[in-house]
Amino acid sequence: MNTSEVVIAVPVFNGREATQRCLEGLVAAQVVAKHRVLIINDASTDLSVAPMLNECSRSQRSRAFEVRHNAVNRGFTWNVNQAIRSLRGDEHLLLLNSDTIVTDGWLDEILDTARTERKIGTVTPFSNNATICSFPDFSREWPMPSTRELQQLAKTLAAHRTPAIDLPTGVGFCMLITRECLNRVGAFDLENFPRGYGEENDFCRRAAEAGFRNVLCANAFVAHQGGQSFNAEKQALMEQGGERLLAKHPNYNALVTDWIARDPVKARREQIKAKLLNA
Repeated sequence: MNTSEVVIAVPVFNGREATQRCLEGLVAAQVVAKHRVLIINDASTDLSVAPMLNECSRSQRSRAFEVRHNAVNRGFTWNVNQAIRSLRGDEHLLLLNSDTIVTDGWLDEILDTARTERKIGTVTPFSNNATICSFPDFSREWPMPSTRELQQLAKTLAAHRTPAIDLPTGVGFCMLITRECLNRVGAFDLENFPRGYGEENDFCRRAAEAGFRNVLCANAFVAHQGGQSFNAEKQALMEQGGERLLAKHPNYNALVTDWIARDPVKARREQIKAKLLNA
């Protein structure tokens, strides 16, 4: 019988040290929600990655981990769609980059946000490096917090709760997609976004067009290093993905520009900063 409420999908391509930190963090973080972890090794060229992942899956502490190894490199979007196809029953899907670090209670807070309204389709937490979901602000990519800073952020966010805040798009470094949303919207667009960049934005806009909300969970924080998988081809992928995104959603840039101008998360960020200073 399936007892998992969410599948945490972690696509991996090289970045052995960051991936190992990510998986160790998933094992160590204290969460209540029942979940399983699906790790998809996308034919990493670093030959030390596969043995590390296999050892992780064999570990007694990591018995909820499943590892799949692609024979050839398929790209991020293909891997996401594989994770979607692996869902059982009413499981939600949470996409998690392999260069992230989670904190105690992170998954519970994200799921609690998703449960507040049936029309919530995607949920993204705060991070140091998550564009419009960045803290202390979205002016730039902020450095990875220390372990102590992460713990303090998690405690502060969980202790001072706030409702979900609407976003023009979720951010794929750590994004929950509800099962109802997946059932209505379908898979990621592999044809237009095979390698990544633009795929989650396209999905979120399709979700919005289907009547779902993309929201920020302002009670959780997941650290994100960034740039692990796409260093060499990042610029070309961004340009191509941006063009294809606008071809499908011509008003996308206007929506994001308007959201940034209004900055509906500002009050919450200022509240967190004040609480951290007092702590």
